[in-house]
Amino acid sequence: MAGALLVAILVVGGTAVRVWQVARADDRKPVDIVVVLGAAQYHGKPSDILEARLEQALGLYEDGLTDYIVTVGGRKAGDAYTEAQAGKSWLVDNGVPRDKIVDVDVGSDTLGSMQAVSDLAERRRWDSALIVSDPWHSLRARTMANDMGLEAWASPARSGPVVQTREIQMKYIVRETGALLFYRLTHAPAELNGDGLG
Repeated sequence: MAGALLVAILVVGGTAVRVWQVARADDRKPVDIVVVLGAAQYHGKPSDILEARLEQALGLYEDGLTDYIVTVGGRKAGDAYTEAQAGKSWLVDNGVPRDKIVDVDVGSDTLGSMQAVSDLAERRRWDSALIVSDPWHSLRARTMANDMGLEAWASPARSGPVVQTREIQMKYIVRETGALLFYRLTHAPAELNGDGLG
């Protein structure tokens, strides 16, 4: 019994440390695509969380690390815009040519979004990706992308509501540790919708 408890503590603790380590890294390198995972939008205007991700992706594009940005995310009932459309519109308004952005208007959780990106990448013969999300979400998103055949790294957004205080950061590390362990056990999404961490 004590041995099983020790193993469980080591697994959970080790996963939390990895979530924290990947959150602090920025694996920026030349890739086929930069993928911006969706978060809330309001009538076509990105939420603060989504805008922070878009700013990160814009910087990667302007630094010449990719020729294409993929925005991802569906819509909630009653929405006129998808998260992907709101992201594409913001990027166009900030100088990225429209034909360099592909909006993937599906996905209400990370797993669904990464599956849609993987399908697109296979059709376009894209092999490598930088995943842009929040720091604490990066390990799980990168893991899912790699599981689906993409050679993926993470370049997390360093601004926005989820990195403002130590309490918020700790909350998301705990949530992502649980969500990643759940995914590794079930290969199903953890339903943490509402903040782009599904």
